[in-house]
Amino acid sequence: METLRLYDFLPSGNGYKIRLLLSQIGMPFERIEVNILKDETRTPEFFSKNPNGKIPVLEIKSGKYLAESNAILVYLSEGTEFLPYDRFLRAQVMQWLFFEQNSHQPFIAPLRFWISILGKAEEYKEAIEQRREFGYRALKVMENHLQSHNFFVDERYTIADIALFAYTHVADEGNFDLKQFPAIQAWIERVKTQPRYISIKEEVQH
Repeated sequence: METLRLYDFLPSGNGYKIRLLLSQIGMPFERIEVNILKDETRTPEFFSKNPNGKIPVLEIKSGKYLAESNAILVYLSEGTEFLPYDRFLRAQVMQWLFFEQNSHQPFIAPLRFWISILGKAEEYKEAIEQRREFGYRALKVMENHLQSHNFFVDERYTIADIALFAYTHVADEGNFDLKQFPAIQAWIERVKTQPRYISIKEEVQH
């Protein structure tokens, strides 16, 4: 069996989702750093792997690539405890994955990128203000759900939690105040106690 290759940018929450799941499944993989700050995803070679020119990309075998972090999560979690077998529960997982990509990530991740990764808070001030309210709305949806649930689906840890955890637990790096969300804070701690947990800064090489 060929080793999985993950084309990734270490600070990326979308890349982290995949590293975290692979670590928790115990699946060996090779990580290849692609520096998005140097436009390394905008080369003809990278476009041949993902025409959308974004990381993460998972190379399943030579010439066989899968892009979009949540699609990769679904692919890797098939047949594992991280994706329920029950049809309705699976659909609930998908519901949270779509929520993460549509209502959460577009408003929380860019602020962290502009403020903490690029260090250009002033330059992006207007865009930051435009997104902040929607970011807080997404966090409120999560908070309301977590007030009566330990995890997002079926009271157990799934890829729905992994997808939402990636950018939520570092939302403070985009100057979001998580102190007003005690249920989210408790859930973050629960995720961190899961077996084979790794932090977003850890370079996992198997």
